[in-house]
Amino acid sequence: MIKVFAFDLDGTLTQHKTPLDDKNRAILEKLAQRHTLLMVGAGSCARIHNQLGGFPMDVIGNYGMQYAKYTDDGLKMVRDDAVPCENKEQIEEKVTYLRKKYGFTSYRGDNVEYHASGCITFPVLGTKAIQEDKLAFDPDRKKRRAFYCEVCQLFSDYNVFIGGSSSFDMAPKPFNKYYALDLWCKENGFDHSQVAFVGDDYGVGGNDESVYLSDFRFVCIDDYTRLGDVLAEWL
Repeated sequence: MIKVFAFDLDGTLTQHKTPLDDKNRAILEKLAQRHTLLMVGAGSCARIHNQLGGFPMDVIGNYGMQYAKYTDDGLKMVRDDAVPCENKEQIEEKVTYLRKKYGFTSYRGDNVEYHASGCITFPVLGTKAIQEDKLAFDPDRKKRRAFYCEVCQLFSDYNVFIGGSSSFDMAPKPFNKYYALDLWCKENGFDHSQVAFVGDDYGVGGNDESVYLSDFRFVCIDDYTRLGDVLAEWL
């Protein structure tokens, strides 16, 4: 029996970077009556919790580098690890090489975005790209998938994901959503067979792919507005 439902956020419960709506909040509330709910996200725990409107559930952030438990006093951080980036010069050189090879030498803002966690982002259009340009750049991800394998090879110390609408997101190994969920199970006494993961980004390079290819039960969702239909058998 499934005892735990773990969720991705953007595209699964909400539109990208938008608040949880009342309809999906009600679905989570109903599901929580009989199951433990857990968020497994790419962003920080605080950002995820805020986007959820403070919904009462534990949150794994930054691909497992952060873990926060929901308490009566709000979200309490249990783990907040970071892997300092010590080779920024090499990272800049690799990203510049990719830009020149694939014709992305014109960009707005910075060449690379560095996060406090140690994760990095290769923003193909730059860190200050116009939102309209980002949305129109690669909606089917074909442009980035064309050289995704080469990015993975160049950044072999990182787990690489085709992120957002125009970037590659990278987390220091071994951090990814499978690693994060497996660690949570070990720490909380659950077997993989008792956990289902609900996500939309399960294709090649997606940040849910590591769970999709694992032994966890994976519930695919391609439209967050149909969350109730996808979870109907458990509701």
